[in-house]
Amino acid sequence: MGWLYIIADFSCGEEKIQAVLNAGIDYIQLREKEISSAEYLKRARQLREMTAGTKTKFIVNDRLDIALLSDADGVHLGQTDIPVKDARSCLGPEKIIGATAKTVEQARQAMREGADYLGSGAWFATETKKDAMRISEEMYRAILQEAPIPNVAVGGITAENARRPLECGASGLAISAGILRAQDPAKEVAKVRACMEDYCGKPK
Repeated sequence: MGWLYIIADFSCGEEKIQAVLNAGIDYIQLREKEISSAEYLKRARQLREMTAGTKTKFIVNDRLDIALLSDADGVHLGQTDIPVKDARSCLGPEKIIGATAKTVEQARQAMREGADYLGSGAWFATETKKDAMRISEEMYRAILQEAPIPNVAVGGITAENARRPLECGASGLAISAGILRAQDPAKEVAKVRACMEDYCGKPK
């Protein structure tokens, strides 16, 4: 499978977002903090336009309402957000729902409620979420075993350290600063892709 999943906000610059879209990433998640709902919706609609006509799936972080109003491909929900089962009843069967899972029980519950994929971490220290708790390789492997749906490793991942979660069996990698803060994001995309193909094969 080998998903390359970029977590973005517009503070990195629209040109860098466009660069990773041009590089052919699989997913892009809009994660905006400390802005108004009106501005979040405006940026979501802009990103929806940017992804139109591409193969990149557009996901909104946390906000089911923004996902619905911007016609996103799906939503990613944390443990304090709307439950997966309620989001599924609003979005229907066609939209994508991802869920954060840091424990086996969280993973099982998200899968039972209809999540399409899980995001588990943080794998490494991350500038974009400084309070994120690190996940052990043992816990990650347990989550993969108990919840056999795609799992995207997240948290401080770069082209240099990507092999560790892939060796554990990650279905993909969710990366933010490791690509978007690089001088040449497209070059970093290519480096991560090369690493992922060693473990996951070419993206479908």
